[in-house]
Amino acid sequence: MNTKNIPLAEFDSDTKAIIEPSEIVKGKSPSEYCVMPFFGGVIRKLIDEGRLEKILDLLIPSPSVHPNEAYRLEFEGKTIVVAYPGIGSALAAGTLEELIAMGCRKFVACGSSGVLKSSLKRGAVVIPAVAVRDEGTSFHYCPPAREIEMDSKVVEKLTAVLKKHNINYEIGKTWTTDGFYRETKGKVAARAKEGCVAVEMECSALLAVANYRRVIFGQYLTAGDDVSGEEWDPRYVDNTLSFNEKVFWLSVEACLSL
Repeated sequence: MNTKNIPLAEFDSDTKAIIEPSEIVKGKSPSEYCVMPFFGGVIRKLIDEGRLEKILDLLIPSPSVHPNEAYRLEFEGKTIVVAYPGIGSALAAGTLEELIAMGCRKFVACGSSGVLKSSLKRGAVVIPAVAVRDEGTSFHYCPPAREIEMDSKVVEKLTAVLKKHNINYEIGKTWTTDGFYRETKGKVAARAKEGCVAVEMECSALLAVANYRRVIFGQYLTAGDDVSGEEWDPRYVDNTLSFNEKVFWLSVEACLSL
């Protein structure tokens, strides 16, 4: 097959789309800082505690896991926008587009990931300095390439926060894929061989949108299930919410440092 005939290879550099987020998003962000947690439970807890104030219904459709809304959070005298991105590269990228259109400019996402390296224990945090683009959305934002990188200055800022709080972390490469039911042994082995330590569904797309829109973006991934062995190991733990909440607050601190 001639790969030039594959639609995802047909990048269009035209900067004007039929539907531009800046033309349809009516809300105005109260802050340039935004944290995007994939932890719906953390958002629900913060709402129940009265920590989050709803400021806007986002337009991109979201599954019922959590409403796609933007919230105001006050933290140490500063205002931060918090928004659940939705699962998968297309939904998360669309959410990021709308938050940018609102006026947010500095972002940190946080969510869980599978691991391709069994020595990466559950509870560790991965800073995905590089993402393998095995999803479709990023190809609409930048020309075809195998990988996309996080800004090194952002990596430094995210690392500094984890060091400050003595959090076990690793800076590495993540595999972003649309097909979590197609993570085969062969693909896992191939990705591990090229240096991937984590697997998730959004990072490369979010980096592509951020680069295209010229905003600052970083991400924390929490080490979750292990797909590197002969059998899937879910590595379930009972304190997931408390750990996710801890990573959320680390993300808030990191975002404010950007």
